[in-house]
Amino acid sequence: MRAHLNRTLSEARRTGQRTACFILQIDDYDILSERYGRSATDRVTVQSLDRLARALRAADQLFDLGAGRIGIFLFPINTLELEPLLTLASRLQSAVEEPITLGATTVYISASLGFCPATHAPTQTSDALFDAALTALDEARRHGPSAIRAFSRDLRARVQMPQHIADDLQQAFKTGQLISWFQPQICTNTGQISGFEALARWQHPTAGLITPAEFLPLLAASGRMEVLGDAMLSNALRALQTWDNLGLDIPHVGVNFSPEELRNPQLADKIAWELDRCNLPPTRLAVEILETVLATSPDDVITRNIAALADMGCLIDLDDFGTGHASISTIRRFAVGRLKIDRSFVTKIDRDPEQQRMVAAILSMAERLDLATLAEGVETAGEHAMLAQLGCGHVQGFGIGRPMPLDATPDWIAAHRAKLAHLPRITRAKG
Repeated sequence: MRAHLNRTLSEARRTGQRTACFILQIDDYDILSERYGRSATDRVTVQSLDRLARALRAADQLFDLGAGRIGIFLFPINTLELEPLLTLASRLQSAVEEPITLGATTVYISASLGFCPATHAPTQTSDALFDAALTALDEARRHGPSAIRAFSRDLRARVQMPQHIADDLQQAFKTGQLISWFQPQICTNTGQISGFEALARWQHPTAGLITPAEFLPLLAASGRMEVLGDAMLSNALRALQTWDNLGLDIPHVGVNFSPEELRNPQLADKIAWELDRCNLPPTRLAVEILETVLATSPDDVITRNIAALADMGCLIDLDDFGTGHASISTIRRFAVGRLKIDRSFVTKIDRDPEQQRMVAAILSMAERLDLATLAEGVETAGEHAMLAQLGCGHVQGFGIGRPMPLDATPDWIAAHRAKLAHLPRITRAKG
């Protein structure tokens, strides 16, 4: 691809024409591979390439970059403005996001896309253009799934950031740059706010807001996940105190716990002390644990910690349910109180009977086991309504509310509650 970029850029400069580079990433490609197998994801890539080819001109170039990533390079033309490029990006994204049939299964995927016109690249070289499009893709994935971003001058700082991000992390802990944003969760039966999930963000002084996908691997490699966990817990409990002081009546806040934290023999005592220090009952804290952690954990300190937290009164949420192969016996052994259904089961559930059957089976099992349920990644009113009709207790996602800083939550809460009086109630189907 870089060799072709070099040739085409040279031709564009010689003729005075314009070109642009796009990079598209199929969201959650690794989860697709785990669920359906490598051969199935290869077919998804092939079909995506075919659809993109039909949406482009014959002279435009497509490149399979591996792992669900596709490069697109436009053949030079006389004029190439930002608005038609955005329209093209949306058309390419829509082409890829059409349902794909894999045998008897229909798969719904989403795709994030970043692009850069050659005239906007930091320098007029193929490497600079490719890296700029990649930076735009990273920004799209930061706001994804299914987001589109164009490269701009404001994003240039991110290109150099990985070279010194480890050193910056040291300073981030000292100066309180690692903060929490909060995403609302809604009860499908009443429409009322049933909680918030605390999500880590890094407020970098020059690079702006950085999402966990970028800095968590470095934290894990340096063995500092527990330090982040302590900060997240403190932020979450402070948020509960803030909402209580404002009389906002938020039932609980969810905090994700890493395997490193769960292996700490003193975890339960530490959380109990923090709750007592903040004068909050354990029922206000939801402990979120990835299904993959439960599915691979033997009867060790993790089991004892989760049992102790459940006995204390904390809600135990099994996160990303459906992706980690946890058995029913595992769910019972770890005293799970609520299943958070992975968003891959939720996407287009209002249009796909197979998705409905899958989620209905999960909900039926949860009901038999007396477990609460929450669906993640809800993006449309149709998905919200279908989940409510199927009997899912709670929903969360961009269609409900995007993650927001703590100081933005009171206004969002007030606006949401004001809307409830003017909306029809979505109730569960009977029979």
